[in-house]
Amino acid sequence: MAAVDCDMPVDPESNIPTQEDLEREAEIFKEKGNAFYIKKEYSEAFNYYTKAIDACPKNASYYGNRAATLMMLSRFREALEDSQQAVRLDDCFTKGHLREGKCHLSLGNAMAASRCFQKVLELDPTNTQALQEHKNAAALLEFEKMAEYGFEKRDFRKVVFCMDRALEFASACHKFKILKAECLALLGRYHEAQSVASDILRMDSTNADALYVRGLCLYYEDCIEKAVQFFVQALRMAPDHEKARLACRNAKALKAKKEEGNNAFKDRDYDAAYQLYTEALTIDPNNIKTNAKLYCNRATAGAKLNKLEQAIEDCSSAIKLDESYIKAYLRRAQCYMDLEQYEEAVRDYEKVYHTEKTKEHKTLLKNAQLELKKSKRKDYYKVLGVSKDATEDEIKKAYRKRALMHHPDRHSGASAEVQKEEEKKFKEVGEAFTVLSDPKKKSRYDSGQDLDDDGMGDFDANNIFKAFFGGPGNFSFETNSAPGNFFFQFG
Repeated sequence: MAAVDCDMPVDPESNIPTQEDLEREAEIFKEKGNAFYIKKEYSEAFNYYTKAIDACPKNASYYGNRAATLMMLSRFREALEDSQQAVRLDDCFTKGHLREGKCHLSLGNAMAASRCFQKVLELDPTNTQALQEHKNAAALLEFEKMAEYGFEKRDFRKVVFCMDRALEFASACHKFKILKAECLALLGRYHEAQSVASDILRMDSTNADALYVRGLCLYYEDCIEKAVQFFVQALRMAPDHEKARLACRNAKALKAKKEEGNNAFKDRDYDAAYQLYTEALTIDPNNIKTNAKLYCNRATAGAKLNKLEQAIEDCSSAIKLDESYIKAYLRRAQCYMDLEQYEEAVRDYEKVYHTEKTKEHKTLLKNAQLELKKSKRKDYYKVLGVSKDATEDEIKKAYRKRALMHHPDRHSGASAEVQKEEEKKFKEVGEAFTVLSDPKKKSRYDSGQDLDDDGMGDFDANNIFKAFFGGPGNFSFETNSAPGNFFFQFG
C-alpha cells in the first residue's frame, strides 16, 4: 500500500519573535557595537547600535550609545536627535542629557547647552563633567557677545580671535566659521577666508553664507564678475540674504563705473575719466584692491591733466591700500620725474627694481639716478635762461644778455656784497657758455658725464667775455650821474 504525505498545520505565530527574543537580540547587537566602539571603529559600532534600536526602539541607552558614536564621527546634528530621543524615553538618563548638551555646545548653541548641563546637575550635583561643560557654555556665550560687539565696532581682528576661541568649544558651528571667514575677508586675508568657506561648502554646497563669503573674497580680490556669480547663487539659496544682496549691488555698480572711467580714458576724455574714477571710489571703501586700482587710474588721468601733485597723492593712497602695487610706484615715480623731484623718483624706482628685477625697471632706475646726479650740479641751461633744446644762436644771445647783466664793471659802484654776488654769477654765465657752446662738452654735459677733465676748474670768465665781445678797447661800461644807470659802448 502506497504511503501518503500529510501536511501538518503550522501555527503562524510560532515564527514571530517574542519581546524577550528581541530584547535579547538587541543586547547582542549592543555588545557588538560596544566592542567596535572600544576599537574606535565607529562606523561599525553605529551599524550595530542601529540594529539594536531597530530591535528594541524604546531603549534609551541604545540611542545614547548611537549618539556617542555619531559624536565621534562629528555628526553632531544626528547625535543631537538621538540624544533628545534618549531623554524623551528616559528623562532621568543623565548621560543622555550630558550628550545633548555637548551636541548643542559643539553646534554653537550655548544657551541650550547650559540648560542640558543644568538638568544633569539637578540629577547629579557632583557630576564634574557637567560642571566643567557648564563653564564652557558660559565662556562660549561670552565670546559670542565680545565678537558681536567687535563686529559692530569693525574690530575684525578681535572677532577672529573670539571666533577662534569659540570654535575650540563649538567645532561644528557653521555660524562661527562663517563669521570668522567674513572677518578674514574684511582683513584682506582672502586665502584663509576662502579655505574656511570651501570647507563648509564641501559639507553643504547650498550654504548661502559660505557662498556669500566666497563671493566676498573674489570681490575684494577684484574678480568682480566671478564674485557676482557667487552672490547670485547665495541669493538663490536664501533670497532674503541682505549681505549678499548689498555686496552684489556694490559689485555691479563698481564694475560699471570703473568701466565707464576706462572707456572715457581710452577716448582721451581725461576730465570725464577723472570724475568717473572719483565717483567709483565712493561706492565701497572696504574694497581695498579695487580702490587701489581706482586711485592709480585716477592718478594716470590726473597726470594727463597735468595735476601732478594730486596724481602723486592718489598713487600714495593706492600704495597705502596695497603696498605691493608696482604700477602705483611706477606712476608716482614718473610724476616725480616730471616735477624734477629726482630723489623721490629714485626711491620709488629702487623699490620697483628690488621687487621685479626686469631690464625695463633697471633702465628706469638708471635714468632717474642720472637725472638726480645731473640735478645736483649747476644747471647751465637755467644759468643762461634757455631751454634744453636751445639753438646755438639762442645760446649766444642768452650769453650776451647775461654776461652784460652780471659783468663786475657794471656793479663797481655797488656794495661789496652785491659785487661779490654779481662776480659769482658772471663766472657761472661764462662757465655755462663754455660748455653749451662746445658741441662735445654740451653732449657730455647732457649725458650726465663729469666735465672736470675738460679744464673747467681753471677757466677765466673774463677771457671768455673778451673773446666773445672782441679784444681790449672794443667794449666799455659808462655811467651817468644816477647810481646804477649804465649804457654799453662798443668800439
